[in-house]
Amino acid sequence: MRLSSRLSRLDRRVFAMVAGTRGPGLDRIVPALSRAADNSLLWAGLAGALAVSGRRPLRRAATRGLLAVSLASPLVNLVGKQAFGRNRPSAEGLPATLIKMPVSASFPSGHSASAAAFAAAVAMEAPRAVAVPVALLAAGVCFSRVYTGVHYPGDVLVGAGIGVAAGLITRRIWPDAGEAGQARAALTAPSARLDPEGEGAIAVVDGSADTGVAQRLRDALPRAEVVEVARGADLGAVLREAASRAKVLAVAGNDSMVDLAAQETAGGATPLLVVPAGGPARFTRALGVETVQEAVDAYHTGDLVAVDVGEVAGRTFVNNASVGVYPALVERREHRQGRIGKWPALLWAMAELLGPGGARPVDVIVDGVPRRVWTVFVGNCLHEPRGGAPSRRHRLEDGLLDIRVLAAADRLPRVRVFLSLLAGRVKLSHHYQQWQADTLRLSAPSGRLPLSRDGETFTVTGEVEFTKRPRSLLVIRGSEGSGQGARSGAV
Repeated sequence: MRLSSRLSRLDRRVFAMVAGTRGPGLDRIVPALSRAADNSLLWAGLAGALAVSGRRPLRRAATRGLLAVSLASPLVNLVGKQAFGRNRPSAEGLPATLIKMPVSASFPSGHSASAAAFAAAVAMEAPRAVAVPVALLAAGVCFSRVYTGVHYPGDVLVGAGIGVAAGLITRRIWPDAGEAGQARAALTAPSARLDPEGEGAIAVVDGSADTGVAQRLRDALPRAEVVEVARGADLGAVLREAASRAKVLAVAGNDSMVDLAAQETAGGATPLLVVPAGGPARFTRALGVETVQEAVDAYHTGDLVAVDVGEVAGRTFVNNASVGVYPALVERREHRQGRIGKWPALLWAMAELLGPGGARPVDVIVDGVPRRVWTVFVGNCLHEPRGGAPSRRHRLEDGLLDIRVLAAADRLPRVRVFLSLLAGRVKLSHHYQQWQADTLRLSAPSGRLPLSRDGETFTVTGEVEFTKRPRSLLVIRGSEGSGQGARSGAV
């Protein structure tokens, strides 16, 4: 007897055993559970509850869960069912039907695929106390499809397998929070012998930094010189003077301030210590430093690494520089992501910028080729993921620029930019291009090109060249595995 025939007979026998069993409690609960999962409403409701919890892992679980369901459902219903067309089980010889028999094909089970996809995705992000109940609920939905007589067990098993695969595929589209870890810097300088109390160190604290950062540095490094810069003062001049005297230059401020400090220390022997101060600080997270105490601990360790910096129009950048909508997109996303999560905040920001009355594409000349673009992103080292939200790095000294161009389509430009940003993550959009190089030349037909580097916006005249200065900046990094940035891989 052929294996397929044996499996078919086993499938029908198990179906008859499960669907032919009746229990007063099960007859009330199981059909209700099956109906709740119609059109994935059960998973959408759970995702909503996770999203409003205020906890980042649960918000990520909600987003990944819905992403997995959105992959599994069309794969099963539009491809699988059409390809196989298996008839639904016959109700002959069974107790009264508990739910209305669907008219679609039986193989594979769409309910089971969505349930398994959501559960698998949640398990990647949520703590066990949440993931296990969701998995049990998904198993209950799968069981309900056989118990109510609308699917064979084989339909359910294959559907669940597709769902699990869809959950795993989401890691390709959107890597999990712990995938990257602290960015690596292969070239390590000899550990510095620094005075434990901070002698020779100068810490420059931006006046807009969190209250108390300067005092915490004074308490931790009593012999260090701490300079608090008033709002509106010339930060560049203060950093230039401090760098000329310091054995270690510490900076507490946003990424733009770090750029100014890197401009003064790149190519020299003065190590840079970056201290988180409440504002956007992607570079500190890449170094595995999330708090003032972690910065102080890194100073005491004296673990030096040599990292790359980028340069454009005579200005140094440690994260990225760009043209177009990218800076505004990041600013609006970061304003909301603490409340609703990164991807919902990104979509909200995109809707604002690309809606009626929003941003417009810009005309630029990229390496001699005229282009009409929404954005040109130039990252210091390769960023991940692809698509519209580059947010972390595996390396800080790969010697190359990460160049991304999102071109404006001739038809439906605002609609297509959404699709390009999302499809660019999986290399499916010809409007979204990404490559690596050590230089990039940009200019504007008008002669004036608005640029942004790590949040600072300025305008240049004529053609500008983006270049790399490989391994030119000495920085003090956190110990391996320290900091939330090291755990989340955020950059």
